[in-house]
Amino acid sequence: MAKRGQAGAVAEAAGQEEIFSAAASLFRVLSAPMRLKIIKSLCVNEKNVSELLAEIQTTQPNMSQHLHTLYQAGILDKRREGVQIHYRIIDERVANLCKVVCTQVAGDLDAPAS
Repeated sequence: MAKRGQAGAVAEAAGQEEIFSAAASLFRVLSAPMRLKIIKSLCVNEKNVSELLAEIQTTQPNMSQHLHTLYQAGILDKRREGVQIHYRIIDERVANLCKVVCTQVAGDLDAPAS
């Protein structure tokens, strides 16, 4: 019985390690302020690069690089309409995580210093 208990504990630890590794990978993708701005903008509705550039101050190559990173991470999807590419959030959990974290940080920044 002890062997089964140990095996279960090892399996649970391995599962937790996988979870922590996946969370760390997600946080690495979200660690760039520009990507958080993009996610915030796309929470409202899908947008093309021109629309994103009108809202977020950066260069087109920089915007494209961040969009590509978010797309590769499975956070965004894209569709082509003529020459325009429209981006939208497909992982709502990430959008919700960003909202919660940014709201919490904003509250911390607004709190009076001790």
